[in-house]
Amino acid sequence: MASDKSPAPLTKSASGRRLQNRDRLEADILAQAVRVFAESGYEGASIATIAERAGLSKQNLMYYFPSKQQLYQRVLDDVLDDWLARMDLLANEDDEPGDVLRAYISAKLRFSREQPWASRVYALEVINGAPLYGAQIRSRVVPLLHKDIAVFERWIAAGRIAPVNATHLMFVIWAMTQSYADFAAQMTLVLERKQLLRRDFDEGEQLITQMVLAAVALPASVSVTAAGEKKPP
Repeated sequence: MASDKSPAPLTKSASGRRLQNRDRLEADILAQAVRVFAESGYEGASIATIAERAGLSKQNLMYYFPSKQQLYQRVLDDVLDDWLARMDLLANEDDEPGDVLRAYISAKLRFSREQPWASRVYALEVINGAPLYGAQIRSRVVPLLHKDIAVFERWIAAGRIAPVNATHLMFVIWAMTQSYADFAAQMTLVLERKQLLRRDFDEGEQLITQMVLAAVALPASVSVTAAGEKKPP
């Protein structure tokens, strides 16, 4: 005789544990995916490789991400969320421009140091013409860049910095800071070591900051330490 008992509903704690396990598993998948996409590009990456590195079957991985494109899209969404959150510093335009620029450069280099694979995935997509992520870049990155350029223009109009081509200054800052992730392999070959060290990022930050401050003609009476702190001459 069939039982008329219905399955017991999940308790609140059991449901919470299931969500935590799902979040942890998704995080593991994404951590492996970002590296595989950075190493092989979108076309060269495979769901099977990502699943193997995450310790899952291909079928189990596809339960969470039904296609390679959906997984790639999620990886780039997470990369862009992190990158833009760290970059939203020029909004503090009432602060001293030199302090804002120091913080901006520091945040950019910290992203390169902490998330090199994420930076490379984004760089590969852009180098290939952003075929799968161009719309998101246009809708999210371009407006932020225009907002930052407007901050520079207001600083110039107020006489707080010297006249400068703000668009190209931003391009230069991005290129200099992102190269420490995207071209780290070339740097380590030149330096004859296996990886970049924290002091490499600190020394790079010092030089990049000095160059940018000189470009906007901030007071030369303040030098910049490796940690980005102001120091009397």
